[in-house]
Amino acid sequence: MEQNKTRIAVLVSGGGTNLQALIDAQARGELGGGEISLVLASKPGVYALERAANAGIQGMVLARKAYESADAYTKALVATLQQEGIELVVLAGFMIIIGEEMYKAFPNRIINVHPALIPSFCGQGFYGLHVHEAALAKGVKVSGATVHFVTPECDAGPIILQKAVDVHEDDTPETLQKRIMQEAEWKILPLAVSLFCQGRLKVENNKVYIS
Repeated sequence: MEQNKTRIAVLVSGGGTNLQALIDAQARGELGGGEISLVLASKPGVYALERAANAGIQGMVLARKAYESADAYTKALVATLQQEGIELVVLAGFMIIIGEEMYKAFPNRIINVHPALIPSFCGQGFYGLHVHEAALAKGVKVSGATVHFVTPECDAGPIILQKAVDVHEDDTPETLQKRIMQEAEWKILPLAVSLFCQGRLKVENNKVYIS
């Protein structure tokens, strides 16, 4: 008899390239007993919802604009995810600030991918191309991506996986962003999800141990 699959929700605000990496990994049977049950967007009309529909995954819009505060939005988000029986929440380009209640409802069950090697180029204001602009301005020779558990402090949660990517001298923020996505983000995000779903991640003293 097949074991119950870990129900995963992927939260999105845009095109959903990392979502696609997860959908592809799922199609290859590489999510370690996890299943994407829901793709939830913070606004209507984003391409990520089309990706979900193409893969036969339930898509839903919970529009941030419909709620007067971050707390009200967080309450609705938690209620929706609990209603759907979600066990793991993956933030894949979800550009919304989430309130405290979310972390209490899903402790060490929310993961995010960040396009740099934390603690470099992370925290407030470091998102999208800003991260790669800062890395190039600093002249770093390697950058990469980090998958971490999400905590109330921005980009400060326990690190699950990291992968380094070489920076080329002629890189632009756009070329570096693309290489980090292809060589790091799209590989370590599905792997981290798989490890979670296999029950192989343990958090102690803000560190993740992989068994």
